[in-house]
Amino acid sequence: MVARIYRPARTAMQSGKAQTKDWRLTFDRQSDLRIEPLMGYQSSSDTLPQVVLTFDSREQAVEFAERHQIPYRVEEPKEASRRRVSYSDNFRYDRRQPWTH
Repeated sequence: MVARIYRPARTAMQSGKAQTKDWRLTFDRQSDLRIEPLMGYQSSSDTLPQVVLTFDSREQAVEFAERHQIPYRVEEPKEASRRRVSYSDNFRYDRRQPWTH
């Protein structure tokens, strides 16, 4: 039972930074998924991956894992690089690729 401590990235449909400041502690799957024969759903007897704990900081999540003697790994977030492009850059004369209609 190894826990994963990480800060979630924003989704593809998300332009803001909502729900990306919290840190989460989730558990890895211990048993394999099996296909349920009647409907073909994937199922497992392991319910621990459904548990998601949310913390305000990385330190709080690490402290919780250590206090409860849970082995953990911390995944540092990758910061997104923001490239600022203005609308007028579309019409510059020295563009790499010429702009046409």
